[in-house]
Amino acid sequence: MNPYVLGFQEIDKTKLALVGGKGANLGELSRITGISVPEGFCVTTEAYKRAIEQTPAFHVLLEQLALLKVEDKDKIREISGKLRSVIEETAIARDIAVAVTDQLTNLGEKNAYAVRSSATAEDLPTASFAGQQDTYLNIIGKEAILKHIGKCWASLFTERAVIYRLQNGFAHNKVLLSVVIQRMVFPHAAGIMFTADPITSNRKVVSIDASFGLGEALVSGLVDADIYKVQEGKIVSKKIATKKLAIYALPAGGTKEQQLESEQQNKQTLTDEQILQLERTGRSIEAYFARPQDIEWCLYEDQLYIVQSRPITTLYPLPKVNDGKNHVYMSLGHQQMMTDALKPFGLSFFPLWLSKLGATPVEAGDRPYLDISHDLASSVASKVFVKNGLGSVDPLIQKALFNVLKRKDLIKSLPRGKTTLGFSGGSLGDLISGLFQMLKIYRENDAHLIAKIIAQNDVLTQDVAQRISHKSGESLFDFILQDMDEAFKTIVLANYGLGIVGIYASSRLGKNMKKWLGEEGVTDVLSQSLSNNVTTEMGLELLDVADVVRQHPAVLEYFQHANDETFFADLEKLEGGEAVADAIRYYLKKYGVRCPGEIDITRTRWAEQPTLLIPMISNNIKNFAPGSHKLIVEEKLREVEKKEQELLSRLERLPGGQRKAKKTRKMISVFRNFIGFREYPKYALMQRFYVYKQALLKEAARLVQKKVLKEPEDSYYLTFEEFRMVASTYQLDYDLITQRKRDYELFEKLMPPRVMTSDGEIITGEYDTGQFPRGALIGVPVSAGCIEGRARIVLKLEEADIEEGDILVTAFTDPSWTSLFVSIKGLVTEVGGMMTHGAVVAREYGLPAVVSVENATRLIKDGQRIRVNGTKGYVEILE
Repeated sequence: MNPYVLGFQEIDKTKLALVGGKGANLGELSRITGISVPEGFCVTTEAYKRAIEQTPAFHVLLEQLALLKVEDKDKIREISGKLRSVIEETAIARDIAVAVTDQLTNLGEKNAYAVRSSATAEDLPTASFAGQQDTYLNIIGKEAILKHIGKCWASLFTERAVIYRLQNGFAHNKVLLSVVIQRMVFPHAAGIMFTADPITSNRKVVSIDASFGLGEALVSGLVDADIYKVQEGKIVSKKIATKKLAIYALPAGGTKEQQLESEQQNKQTLTDEQILQLERTGRSIEAYFARPQDIEWCLYEDQLYIVQSRPITTLYPLPKVNDGKNHVYMSLGHQQMMTDALKPFGLSFFPLWLSKLGATPVEAGDRPYLDISHDLASSVASKVFVKNGLGSVDPLIQKALFNVLKRKDLIKSLPRGKTTLGFSGGSLGDLISGLFQMLKIYRENDAHLIAKIIAQNDVLTQDVAQRISHKSGESLFDFILQDMDEAFKTIVLANYGLGIVGIYASSRLGKNMKKWLGEEGVTDVLSQSLSNNVTTEMGLELLDVADVVRQHPAVLEYFQHANDETFFADLEKLEGGEAVADAIRYYLKKYGVRCPGEIDITRTRWAEQPTLLIPMISNNIKNFAPGSHKLIVEEKLREVEKKEQELLSRLERLPGGQRKAKKTRKMISVFRNFIGFREYPKYALMQRFYVYKQALLKEAARLVQKKVLKEPEDSYYLTFEEFRMVASTYQLDYDLITQRKRDYELFEKLMPPRVMTSDGEIITGEYDTGQFPRGALIGVPVSAGCIEGRARIVLKLEEADIEEGDILVTAFTDPSWTSLFVSIKGLVTEVGGMMTHGAVVAREYGLPAVVSVENATRLIKDGQRIRVNGTKGYVEILE
């Protein structure tokens, strides 16, 4: 075997490092029975390495390139241009040239060839890199082919290829290039075939793009292609495009654009029989590679040739289905304000809690989904579920599910069984008892009740922390499961009436004020500065920490380079540092269990890394005067009192006004006393999660000592049951950890769909745009008011740089983001509904807010001036 040249017949997937993704795929394609692949060979990466090794200037330039970032576009253009020149000017070594010409002699020197780049980071299952390097068609003659090999090597450093690698985290010196030399086919027609619909992601639909001549006209965007859709052997749609141009090969080499005759321009490129043949071929290739494929094909003298096949890397993974039936899945992440990927332990742990509510999630792309097929298949349950159940929490989920219900064929194909809404969370007796409890709570309206429950739970949590500290091995995992049962009883079942009473009062208050006074949105004002709301208090109390920090310049300077490992020890050496350390410790004692994405137990909590608070403390110092916590609360309370008095005064002037005013006064009191409790159960759950996590990390450290794990955080890539097994057997296949880390790295880059089917079809919902200003971004109004300001796009809480008056634009918020809310003047999120975190806190802080604005963080640019209409539910970009 020649180290510099390999024929397709010598290549399989094990030769990836030698021939790159494109070359490896062509070798594999050549092995599939019944698939015609034009013959050819690959000039290996060993030839490329030898060429650059003899060029000192290359390595100097490569070191300079490695120091650049995506933003350094001028410098990238300059250095990449020099690199290309150096490579193209480097003569190909004689023995490599001989190996290439020997292959050409065997295949036919006078034939025309396609010369294509094939990088080692190209056409992989996890990264496409398609189109980043160059391809040359219809190259004839040994000298011309050798010259174009150099051009392909040089194309590894085109500006687009360099930037793409920077964006995807690939080191320039780790990506090597092979060159594919493949006999040209001069087709009547050519195009691309996707074995999963690129628009809907439906794995059962093959989508074929076709045009006359070489496929380059289609790839380069010169012509509109015919588009054929085929599902399970049946053509389900055709779009016949007007094709004015085609690209054809020239006899002497190269290509030319050619105007098509008028009678050919609107002609269907492929016959129906050819379309179906192509679909069968695509399914054979897909089956061979065991994943959906993006396939380049061409048709010559009624013979179908495949010139490339690569995995489709943009498809969202599917839950595993074993019954062979259709299923519909709904994202739980969108409802939990956590659309990020969860590590495997977190993904297995959160469902242990959800299962107590009767929900059993499935996993897709390291995110939790709920199989709602049974709910949608039931004519009764579907209406309840979509309109008033879990489907109504996120408006775009709800709209997508309405679209599902319109598709009678899909509904008929769904399996039937117990519905998600069939759970009660307890017995019939528990429910009846709960109703009496709610009536009692409403009647007594005890303002101190929530404070008592919080104090009791704090004691329980401390007791759990003390008892779990003695557990290890199997008994630790048993203890956690038992305590989760106990926590569910004490946190949820014993107190769910409190939250429902608050929500009931909110609903009745809103309906009565609309009916009696014709006024909407009154609870937006009345919900400000609530007592016993652990989330809003968390944001305001960080202002108190900022007040301590701002007094000590030495601490402020240290915050610029704070060390996680020695944070508190360092503080106590500074002037004023002890006071700051005490303030932060006091804050962490109450709120250190929280962090962004907190439903994933593996996420780093503030108590584990206190420096995560520094950006938020710094924002508070920059944007607020000392004593702002008290001033904000007092100002909001005055607004509440003023609004309450105004409502009561107006009611008293109505017929039956005294009765209505008395009823409303009680309702406002109940609302303000209990609506804040809805934030508490999740906080209490996070207290438990933190206790469990510390015990589990201690267990993982023990396994590190026994050399079962390499580091404690490796346990994050095991499920709960796998971790339990490893802790008791001390046996672990480390390849599992390695693969899970790779999967997580891939999945965290994907955008999870709100609703999808087991065929992979992504079903979306749409807003009615007719009633909104032209060009406005539509969402859901969740906190009334209209505000203009500078948009600040924040994707990670620790990177937030907020100034007073900014409008926060982000994908989603959870309770950990609340500290930013005191600084901003408005909120826009891509995910959420009326009762999700951002909406609740925005109302309590009096911020105009619009949620569920699709792609807001991409459509709005950081620093743009925008207008947020939280009353009608839209965002306008003003500049």
